[in-house]
Amino acid sequence: MANNTAQATQQPAKHFNLVRCVATCLLALIVLVGLAALINWLVIRPKRFVYTLENGSVQNFNLTDNHLNATFDFVLGAYNPSSKISVYYDHIEFTVTYEDQTLAFNTIDPFFQPHRNVTRVESKLEALNLALSPSTFKDLTIEKSSGEIDVDVHLMSRIRFKVGTWKSNHHTLRIVCSSVTLHFSWYKHFEKKPCEVEL
Repeated sequence: MANNTAQATQQPAKHFNLVRCVATCLLALIVLVGLAALINWLVIRPKRFVYTLENGSVQNFNLTDNHLNATFDFVLGAYNPSSKISVYYDHIEFTVTYEDQTLAFNTIDPFFQPHRNVTRVESKLEALNLALSPSTFKDLTIEKSSGEIDVDVHLMSRIRFKVGTWKSNHHTLRIVCSSVTLHFSWYKHFEKKPCEVEL
């Protein structure tokens, strides 16, 4: 009878020791992963990527019967300040919008950006007989008569990071350059526009 009681007492103790051992191992694993991430961060020292719309223009802007024809040209400056991280831009889409309506869309060729580098990305987007809502047509007509229009420029890209020989999985990069003023007069200077980044 006494032996049965002793065995019953030992079984919960063994179970508790097992749970404590598993919990200790998990905690140690979490600490090690955290330390590895911290060391990687200290070694790589990631820095925020900077994107600026350096130039923009519009040509052949024509509004007829609620339709638009126009050609937009943009130069986006992409600055990678990191000394360790390079970037693959595998798929890139440019979009021009006005009052939430897409005016033009285009894709550009993939490229690779090394660390500590400024790459200028050029894109030409065309609106070909694009149907506009009556309100958008009216507002664009008013803005054209003023000599300039304000548009939003969007860029979406699938990117991968490269550190040494290691390459990351794909991430989605979204860039928005808001309230970009495009002049119809060639002699008016384009003002550079900093862009917001979502990654």
